[in-house]
Order: sequence, then structure tokens, then C-alpha cells
Amino acid sequence: MARSSRDGSGRAAKTKAGKADEKATRKGGEPRSSLFVGSTEKAFQVLHAFDGPQRYMTLADIARAADLDRSATQRLVYTLETLGYLKRIEGTRNYGLTSKVLQFSHSYLKANDLIDRASPYLLEISRNLGETTNLHELDGHEVVFVARFPGAHLINIDIVIGSRLPTFFTASGTAILSALPEEERLDLLKRTPLAPLTPFTETDPKALLERVRVAARRGYAVIMNETVMGDISVAAPIIDEHGRAVAAINISVPTTRWTKERAEAELAQHVHVAATSISKSKFNRYAA
Repeated sequence: MARSSRDGSGRAAKTKAGKADEKATRKGGEPRSSLFVGSTEKAFQVLHAFDGPQRYMTLADIARAADLDRSATQRLVYTLETLGYLKRIEGTRNYGLTSKVLQFSHSYLKANDLIDRASPYLLEISRNLGETTNLHELDGHEVVFVARFPGAHLINIDIVIGSRLPTFFTASGTAILSALPEEERLDLLKRTPLAPLTPFTETDPKALLERVRVAARRGYAVIMNETVMGDISVAAPIIDEHGRAVAAINISVPTTRWTKERAEAELAQHVHVAATSISKSKFNRYAA
């Protein structure tokens, strides 16, 4: 009996070790550093569960969205609620984010020197042309809206600071990619889910790469109806002091008042001049 118990303990130990090894491995199969804190990752999985369309979710909903078991989810939700990042919706079993999560965004935007450098150019274009201007940063296979100056013509588009779009589907992303090495473009394309956002979204890998090469020759990119119906965007890349494309400035106009040909003819020069001027400034956000 004693031997059987020892064998059982051995098997249990091996099982635990196997799970530990599995947890110590990234999704891509690469080993994680011993410095990596898995519980912190799980806490962010819970917060990112609210990235989807549901504003409020039960514990079961959060567990499914975060890909965690219910017990771990319950502990993490309780902790985040105690810290003030989640709240219980009164009279329900639902939870939601609190305004405290915006503190991270505020701190990031306040410390981002690129936004400070680019904002005067964005504001000037918006005022002079009466059209919406945006600043996008590259983050993996996506671009992120980090500054946005709405035009004089109000259009109800659900895009706010922090919104993300696939790099290859956007004018800004295409402009940034056009200034990156070919091998990096290919790597980002492999990581991009090619699920269309509109009926006009280009998803053919060869066509996506070709229009990046066209943008490289022209110095700007133009895309219509591929991320938002009724939208034409013209963008140019911003290069940091190390010669790397890190962001893009774009002008967004509606198809009700503009054609793609007119947008390209009239707006390309504006984004190109602004992007070039910003690129010549040293922004500490990207300093080595």
C-alpha cells in the first residue's frame, strides 16, 4: 500500500510538473522566462474579456471570454473589484469596467511625446480642411488610434482613442508597412486574421502586399470602404530618429462628399508634408 501511495504521489508530482511546464510555455511554443508572473497575465485576461461587444458580464461570461476556469475567475474578479477596476452592477449578477481603467490611457497619452509633436499638425489640417485627422501608432499587427481631431462635418462613426484595426486593412497601416522591410511585412501578415470588416475589405495576401509596395513608391496610401463603409482614408508614414516607421497621420473623408480620386489628388500632399515635418522632430517616446 505504501508503495502504491508513493507511486500515486509520483504520478501527481509529474502531472503538476507537466502543468507547470505547460504554463511556462507561451502560446507560440516559446519558453517563458522564470520572471514571468502568470497570475498577472490572468488578471489582464479578465480585463480584456470586456474588449468584446458585451459591456456587462456574469462570472460565467467572463470565464468563457478570458478562457479561465470559474474558480480562478471568481478570485480575480473579486480582486479587481476590490482594487476598483471592476464593479458589480446593482441588482444583477453582472460586472463591468470602471472609469479607473482610463487612468492607464491618460498616463500613456500624457507621456507620449509623438502625440505632442503631431497634434499641432493634425489640428491645423482639421481646421483648414474641415475634415477628420488621426494619428495611428503601430502595435504588432494592428494600428491604434492615439489622437483624433474630428472635422466640421459630424459623422457618427464608433471610433475613439484606443480603437484598434488590422494594420493591413487601413491606410495608416499600409503607409507604415510601406516603410518597413519586406520580411517584417510578411511576418505581420502571417499574424493578421484575414477576416473582412466590410464587404470591400481586401483579404488576398498577394494583393495586400502589392498595395503596400505601391504605397512605398508613392509615399502615401489610400483606402476606401475597407474598415468602415463610406470612409476614404489617405495616410503617410512617420519615421522616428532611428529611421523606423512607427506611426502614420491620416485624413478621413466620407464618400458622400469625396471620391477616391479627388481625395488622393487633394489630400496626399497634406499628409505627406505633415508626416515629413513630424518625422524630422525628435520625439523622446521612441528614443533609444
